[in-house]
Amino acid sequence: MSEAQAANPVAERFLQSVEEFNRRARELGYSDIENYYWYHTIEMPGDLITPGLYDLRAALANFGFPEDMRGMSVLDVGTATGFFAFEFARRGAHVTAVDLPSLDALDRFPGQNIEQTIEKIGEMIVPKSLGQVRSYVRKYTAEQLYFYLLEGPFEFCRKRLNVPVERYLSTVYDLTEAKLGRTFDLVFLGDILVHTLYPLRALAAVAPLCRGTLVLSQIVPGEPGDEPAMLYVGGDSPGSDEVSWWLPNRSCLIQLLKKLGFASVREAGRNAGILRPSGYAYNRAILQAVR
Repeated sequence: MSEAQAANPVAERFLQSVEEFNRRARELGYSDIENYYWYHTIEMPGDLITPGLYDLRAALANFGFPEDMRGMSVLDVGTATGFFAFEFARRGAHVTAVDLPSLDALDRFPGQNIEQTIEKIGEMIVPKSLGQVRSYVRKYTAEQLYFYLLEGPFEFCRKRLNVPVERYLSTVYDLTEAKLGRTFDLVFLGDILVHTLYPLRALAAVAPLCRGTLVLSQIVPGEPGDEPAMLYVGGDSPGSDEVSWWLPNRSCLIQLLKKLGFASVREAGRNAGILRPSGYAYNRAILQAVR
């Protein structure tokens, strides 16, 4: 065990779960599985559980999703490994899961490049402060990282779970009813707006696609009574790509959603847990906006 692992039991348990998952997956014939990154923890048949950075299983009930979603159409924007998309499908919904067509499509501050984006994603997966645990972060091109972080893990889980989830590639800004072929009873946005340089434009693109309920979960700074505002979190260094840019406060999000045609907006609960392998505790608001 490395000194970094010994000082961080979350990192130790995370790497143990990675090793166990990889061993089990190799037995099933997945020879390159050690190259994959797993954003979500997902349970699959045969007691196979992905070693996700986020384990959302305990917080799932707080989102207020219907237990029976048969007959519902659902849009999951920014699906990543697909935890929510596969859960919606398990409950009977017709699910469209949206992700970026490439890492080049991820918002970057003017003047920044894809290499800076790749470096920041590696820092998000395993912070440099974890020292030797950083060996989990590998040197990938943008195309390789896209496959091992987004496309590969999603397809692995879709195949193992054998669920009919449609994967659609687009930026959030380019989503339209004409392209998707429908509007949706439920739209889910998890940690999407923080990665957009233009969060109002992103919300304005998604809002017309929702004919029922929009559920949004992310960090919401400030107090309920604060004046509507957005907190800039993109830093001031030209040589780094923060990937995260703006955090609207609660009043701002509520007013924007109402401006976009949602009759009521409320905080339905909290999404709290421990980010692996850093051990960072997160606590995000869950907002429900209803037409």
